[in-house]
Amino acid sequence: MGIVPRIGLGTWQAFDAGPARSVRAPLAQVLSAFVERGGTLVDSSPMYGRAEEVVGDIAAKLGLRPRLFLATKVWTTGRDAGVRQMEASLRKLRTESLDLMQVHNLLDADVHLDTLAGWKRDGRVHHIGVTHYHAGAHEALARALTVHALDFLQVNYSVAEPEAERRLLPLAHDRGVRVIANRPFTEGDLLRRLAGRPLPSYAGEIGCTSWAQLLLKFVVSHPAVTCAIPATSNAAHLRENMAGGEGPMPDPPLRARIAADAR
Repeated sequence: MGIVPRIGLGTWQAFDAGPARSVRAPLAQVLSAFVERGGTLVDSSPMYGRAEEVVGDIAAKLGLRPRLFLATKVWTTGRDAGVRQMEASLRKLRTESLDLMQVHNLLDADVHLDTLAGWKRDGRVHHIGVTHYHAGAHEALARALTVHALDFLQVNYSVAEPEAERRLLPLAHDRGVRVIANRPFTEGDLLRRLAGRPLPSYAGEIGCTSWAQLLLKFVVSHPAVTCAIPATSNAAHLRENMAGGEGPMPDPPLRARIAADAR
């Protein structure tokens, strides 16, 4: 699947769930609503507990795999350990090939990217990339972008963490690398801080009815950003988030106002 809409779905904590029907049913509703609203990219990792298994089970039961762009990560050291972990991810996600495999937090990145170059040639993965969640790693991410042939960069980016604007986003844009923005709400901190604050009057002009939508539109309107991946286990929140990728987008002056008003 080549098209990646502006809003994807993260699974950190939200999809680390046990097998009980009462626990899995709300997550099935989230994944169903995600696809119904045109979502495709679901991002996971072996680091996220049972998230890969949960996504794979729900997608298989609901017949959603053909409509998903599945992304996960390798998070270990050593070539052989990396191969074993990636093969386990394929089994958990119930797929023979992955749309995107990323090196999680750059752990042993050179070794795993060498393996992944071969997997890509063999069709086991369609795209490869690297990820990190902290601005302190941005220099290392920039190195990876210049040394390796990458398809995706996943990096923290939000009004509260705009550091990627300085070098990483322009570099990725120049190299034709798609960008996935993680931590668009800084793990909920932004939303909690803004909860009692009224929306700016201009929010309605770009179709926003909540701070979540305004924050997401700030992120995905950057010309280098392909999508943002807010995580949720709540179908109502999922639908609200999806609206953050729809309709009019803020221009640069309005983006600056959003950033100032949300800080």
